[in-house]
Amino acid sequence: MMDSVLSRIRNDLNSIADPDIQRSSRRFFKEEIKCYGIKTATGIALAKKYWKEVKDRDKEEIFHLCEDLYWSGYLEEAFIVSAWVPNLADRFERADLAVFEDWIRRYISNWAACDGFCNHAVGDFIEKFPDMVGELKRWTQSENRWMRRAAAVSLIVPAKRGKYLDDSLEIADLLLTDGDDMVQKGYGWLLKEASRKHQQEVFEYVMRNKRKMPRTALRYAIELMPGDLRTEAMKKDW
Repeated sequence: MMDSVLSRIRNDLNSIADPDIQRSSRRFFKEEIKCYGIKTATGIALAKKYWKEVKDRDKEEIFHLCEDLYWSGYLEEAFIVSAWVPNLADRFERADLAVFEDWIRRYISNWAACDGFCNHAVGDFIEKFPDMVGELKRWTQSENRWMRRAAAVSLIVPAKRGKYLDDSLEIADLLLTDGDDMVQKGYGWLLKEASRKHQQEVFEYVMRNKRKMPRTALRYAIELMPGDLRTEAMKKDW
């Protein structure tokens, strides 16, 4: 029997679904997506409302709810998972990363669900267990494009604060010649965020690798740099 919280979440989503938002949302994706069509702010408010109801349950029980939300395939239900799981960071245990990996592999099928979950839930996990960052490097070898993107975007928030530079560069190395544009954009974004605190190191990395680096990744990586550095990086001088 479906948990009553899930029934009420879905009733709420159905009651506020907007066909116009649904149509416009689809323009942001190359993939087919399932969505109700609600504004982001409305989705955040809904996630907060129901978090108050579930937060005192066992973590495993909350994880089961999250899996049910993912299983529906709806983008907005995936966003609720992305909002809930970081609230459990103080209860994270090492074994949870295997659960997260399973969810990414089985349920994530677009960049928005990938980034929403990995930027915060997986990023918070790595902040709590930094010695497990090597698992992200293993993800770079997955056949699943979202797993490979996840390897990069999971470090976005700490990289922005100047952390994990060496690991970020190593992940970029492992994804350097990936042919998938979603993966290229993912590691390019990671380099861009790392450049906020480590501009020189990221610039030198780009200059060393620009012959092999796809232009999509390169453009993302240098986006925050001054014009002269961007011009230098974009030169095809070989």
